Amino acid sequence: MIPLYKPFMPELPELDEILRSGKLSYGKYGVEFEKSLKDFLGVKNLITVNTFGMALSVALSTLGIKAGDKVIASPMACLASTQPLLSMGIKVIWGDVEPSTGTLSPESVRKLIKHKPKAIINNHFCGFIGFVDEINAIGKEFEIPVIDDCIEAFGSEYKGKKTGNLGTDVTVFSFGPVRLPNTIDGGAVIFKDEKLYKKSLLVRDLGIDRSKFRDELGEINPECDITTVGYNATMDEVKSYIGIQQMKNIEWILKKQRENAEAWNRSNLEQFGLRPIVNADAKPNYWVYGTLAENKREAIILLREKGFYASGVHINNNRYSVFGDSCKLPGVDKFNNSFVALPSGWWVDGICI
Repeated sequence: MIPLYKPFMPELPELDEILRSGKLSYGKYGVEFEKSLKDFLGVKNLITVNTFGMALSVALSTLGIKAGDKVIASPMACLASTQPLLSMGIKVIWGDVEPSTGTLSPESVRKLIKHKPKAIINNHFCGFIGFVDEINAIGKEFEIPVIDDCIEAFGSEYKGKKTGNLGTDVTVFSFGPVRLPNTIDGGAVIFKDEKLYKKSLLVRDLGIDRSKFRDELGEINPECDITTVGYNATMDEVKSYIGIQQMKNIEWILKKQRENAEAWNRSNLEQFGLRPIVNADAKPNYWVYGTLAENKREAIILLREKGFYASGVHINNNRYSVFGDSCKLPGVDKFNNSFVALPSGWWVDGICI
């Protein structure tokens, strides 16, 4: 069976040396990994963190969002994208999605502005780019920050620009085991505004300004005050080193995934009652190959019989009681009942159906 996900792990020739170096906290490898990400994405204001949950928490805290505030989000997302909101005491206002892509509907977002949200989280479902321009325009109109949730969308492009560099206020990435790049766990946050970026450096590191925290003897400087509430969220040197080695392979991995998507485009998907998702103005990373099915369960069974581990990946989070009362979202229901993902990762060869 060809799996839907598979962690990529490159050669790590310096790993043992790093493990025994006595320097495991964020340091030179952390700085180097951040530089490789900045260079690849074409951005400046980027920080890495130790988990994707921390990426969201640092982003929201840096924006000043706190317990009791409301945030618009899509229920068609990984729980890793939604549970951190509850952990911070944030009230989630569910938006509906466009049923042909599974991404947040601008019309739905506009209708929800009446709830006075403090942020809009635009999830790019399974690497397929959502309505970037439209939702960013709504955010600008009502002075509400927009967060691009790219948990599965690293390397995806929109109008020739990579995610993270789309003009959105904030972008978050996941570097979990089956994400790209894979640092076993981790993430990154990008800020459009440099002042917010500088604040985030404190928020991710216990409020500490490392340039002032210790004196010339290496002792804690009593004159250095801590004025910002922060998290213990820096990425360690081992994960950062793995990330550096991952980034050396990212171009060929993305190329291979897009070649596999083209092979799926040429295949006979109709025999399974499937049609591919069309992502206008976008170049998905094809973390998975997304389709819409006439009969979802039947298509999954047939594809698995052919040796491809097909799956719906996520289900709509608004069904979970932890988020409070459910709400009727017709676009979500339609998409959830039809979305089927097929394997298109770097490990897949010889798609012929």
